[in-house]
Amino acid sequence: MFKNSKKTNYQLVNRKVPYLFILPWMIGFLVFTLGPLAFSLIMSFFEWPITSEPAFIGIENYKNMFTADPQFYKSIGITFKFAIIFVPLNLAIALILSLLITQPVKGMKIFRTIFYLPAVVSGVAISIIWGWIFNSEYGIFNYLLSFIGIDGPRWLVDPTWAILTIVIASAWGVGTMMLIFYTDIKSIPPELYEAAAIDGANPLRQFFSITIPSITPTILFNVITSVIAALQQLTLVLLLTGGGPLKSTYFYGLYVYNNAFKHHQLGYASANAWFMFIIILVLTLVIFKSSSAWVFYENEVKKEGKKK
Repeated sequence: MFKNSKKTNYQLVNRKVPYLFILPWMIGFLVFTLGPLAFSLIMSFFEWPITSEPAFIGIENYKNMFTADPQFYKSIGITFKFAIIFVPLNLAIALILSLLITQPVKGMKIFRTIFYLPAVVSGVAISIIWGWIFNSEYGIFNYLLSFIGIDGPRWLVDPTWAILTIVIASAWGVGTMMLIFYTDIKSIPPELYEAAAIDGANPLRQFFSITIPSITPTILFNVITSVIAALQQLTLVLLLTGGGPLKSTYFYGLYVYNNAFKHHQLGYASANAWFMFIIILVLTLVIFKSSSAWVFYENEVKKEGKKK
């Protein structure tokens, strides 16, 4: 009986130990994520200035947002315009780089590190670097264009070019997405490519017939994360253009930031943030819903093969 009791205690301890390891994360999630998230929802129903007492106003913040704030719609439009350009470009660059670093070339590990490095550089540092590169007076980009007889535009102060500048600077940090693609591409069995080559398929045909279908789950993940990142863009806009020129880069993230910390309307900014949360949630669900038509899962194909 003593042995059974000891064994039971040992099993109980074994079951509880894993929870001790994840306890710091759970505390951090509750205190720094779920708690502030719930509190911001409460704040969205209040007029909450920094210097005075909050007052409950119900859904007035949401009413004002939809009916009395033209900048709300303008910021959404600018943000979606940015996302439409940024997401496909980001995916294309990451996929091309991942294909390059899978090539059996001497010194490829060095190139992998070089391509990934921008992903670990802070947004502030990237903003400073691109601010120098795109400076219309002494920027290196316009200097290089002058060698081929092109008078470079005023990238950061011309409304026509400002949003494109933000897109280029944002695409600089595709290293994480590149590594995700790289890992998935490396897991594709080489026998598939060998069989396709024997059947006469050229590299381009192999790419569209083997590589792309095999990595569609990864493409789905990267599309969702890119959309979320695009709709929440703030750091580069805040430091490179400040929303200008003429508010041509006044992204929704900057709009929320200014309402909270410049205009001191914390309740209104919380309502803005929750609206974007709903937009991101709906877009994510739509992308997931559409994935059944274009995402390939190997285990599903195996099950279908067994049924046949």
